Amino acid sequence: MPPKKSNVRWTIAGLMLGLLLASLDQTIVSTAMPTIVGTLGGLDKFVWVFSAYLIANVVSMPIFGKLSDMYGRKLFFLLGLGVFMIGSALCGMSSSMLELIIYRAIQGIGGGALMPITFTIIFDLFPPEKRGKMQGLFGAVFGISSVLGPLAGAYFTDNVDWTWIFYINLPLGVISFALIALFYHPALPTNRNQKIDWLGTVTFAGAILCLMFALELGGKEFAWNSLPSYGLFGGFVLLFILFLWMETKVPAPVVPLQLFRNRLFSSSMGASLVYGAIMMAAASYIPLFIQGVFEGSATSAGQVLTPMMLGVVASSTLGGRFIGRTSYRNIMLVSVTLLLIATLLLSMVSVTTPRWVVTLYMVVMGLGVGVSFPVTSMSALHQIGPQQRGIVTSLVSFFRSIGSAIGVTVFGAVQAAALRANLAESLPGSELAGKPVDAQVLLQPQVRASIPGPELQKMIIALADSIAFVFACTVFMAAVGLVFVLLMGKAKMEIAASQQKAMHAEQVKA
Repeated sequence: MPPKKSNVRWTIAGLMLGLLLASLDQTIVSTAMPTIVGTLGGLDKFVWVFSAYLIANVVSMPIFGKLSDMYGRKLFFLLGLGVFMIGSALCGMSSSMLELIIYRAIQGIGGGALMPITFTIIFDLFPPEKRGKMQGLFGAVFGISSVLGPLAGAYFTDNVDWTWIFYINLPLGVISFALIALFYHPALPTNRNQKIDWLGTVTFAGAILCLMFALELGGKEFAWNSLPSYGLFGGFVLLFILFLWMETKVPAPVVPLQLFRNRLFSSSMGASLVYGAIMMAAASYIPLFIQGVFEGSATSAGQVLTPMMLGVVASSTLGGRFIGRTSYRNIMLVSVTLLLIATLLLSMVSVTTPRWVVTLYMVVMGLGVGVSFPVTSMSALHQIGPQQRGIVTSLVSFFRSIGSAIGVTVFGAVQAAALRANLAESLPGSELAGKPVDAQVLLQPQVRASIPGPELQKMIIALADSIAFVFACTVFMAAVGLVFVLLMGKAKMEIAASQQKAMHAEQVKA
């Protein structure tokens, strides 16, 4: 008996709602954290509310992607959504910071299933000529969530209760769950009899956990040149080497290494990593520049980033529409050119740069970044069969997230070192010179008011110059991205369309 046909409209509504919840939860917590700390305490641990979600999310992505290839997209989308809602309910009931951190990790595990599987289902549902448009539409959800998240967090915290930044996921999650359960009817996968690569899964998860803990804790909880740091990085190297060796020995590896022999696939992964790092640098240091140089108050990061994220939404949607009209490389060349221009412009900002000019640079950055969401997802899946789509889509999100984590760590160290050097040069007799400085002090009006005018101005200049130096480093990253884009070759979607026409004969048409 043939499977029921999916109702595409309701399926898309369910997918979009689930993806919005997962991406929104990365940003909605930020504006509520002062209230949460005031209620639960644990100021020294609050950073783990963000880190726990990110680490669990990154580790679980490829694993869920592989399992969805083996046992079905629907099963693991619903499972991930269920875990995400359980984590949300537990977060709202937290009575201590430690509990909240643990429950955020549970949320992150569920979110790790939602993001990659959503994009894989889109690829399964739609014929080639419509995939780009849909990938662009769903990619825009990330930009929208970056704008809405902090605003929604502030609204619930100020007008309802901070717990509702988590509880709101429950009714919306139930709607998404019901829509997918009732209206999405995929064909059963053909590789259900494969054995799960348990050793590969464990060594991969262990390696990534070591790396993420090292990146998240290094330079904060312990020094980079300390024993814990060496141990975590060493653990990552050893487990990763063991993982690579195991993947060559099993018939169904959790990450098929032969995929990386494909130049288009490998360059798509490299571009995703670079774009993730650059986007995180922009999301971290543009607000710091605007708040520290122009305002001196910690305004909502979401409001500060709105121009850039609107650029991301626009270019993600537009980029998806051009897929199929020309090669992936040609579309990405436009993107990486905008990225190079944006990073060059941002590397020249100073205390004399008007705010409207910085806003313009942010828009250019958003336009450059947004295109990568639909294009790298599509290029990585070029000529990939349905039995590997889940793992490939999850690897795109995985590399982008790893790039973001590396970007936070590397650029954070660069900015801190540059700030210390700038202060040592401009304030040689000050107690601040050559010592660790928290740039956040310049975001607190009461602290700024206590600093003498001439010294405050020199500190602001030192901060602005340190951030400009970070963006000078991102110019190099964008140049690396250009290399990956050039390596993508001349492949375009029509090539895959002709070869996959029969495969999509029975798919539901939008």
